[in-house]
Amino acid sequence: QVQPVESGGGLVQAGGSLRLSCAASERTFSSYNMGWFRQAPGKEREFLAAISWSADRIYLEDSLKGRFAISRDNSKNIVYLQMNSLKPEDTAIYYCAAARGQALRNSAAFYDYWGQGTQVTVSS
Repeated sequence: QVQPVESGGGLVQAGGSLRLSCAASERTFSSYNMGWFRQAPGKEREFLAAISWSADRIYLEDSLKGRFAISRDNSKNIVYLQMNSLKPEDTAIYYCAAARGQALRNSAAFYDYWGQGTQVTVSS
């Protein structure tokens, strides 16, 4: 079991950048694939990116390539989501989640453990 905790959200102007962090204290963290999702008001939860437990595989939503990047540091039990060139439509609550298994998944149903989320607001 792992309990992710997100941080790094906030208010940023359009065109700015934020780096979200997802930390877990459990030693088992490095055995989980990790994913980032977001949910805007009135919309469904949306997949953003996933990274394998060893960081040798990355799955990034096509529409975000060139703006977002995912990485992890297992020595620190942290997964990052770097977000650049932010737009007002990126405004949402951002969630980190952990999944077992080999395949990287883009469906929330495959993720077992979720953080509470961190708010990102992009002003125009």
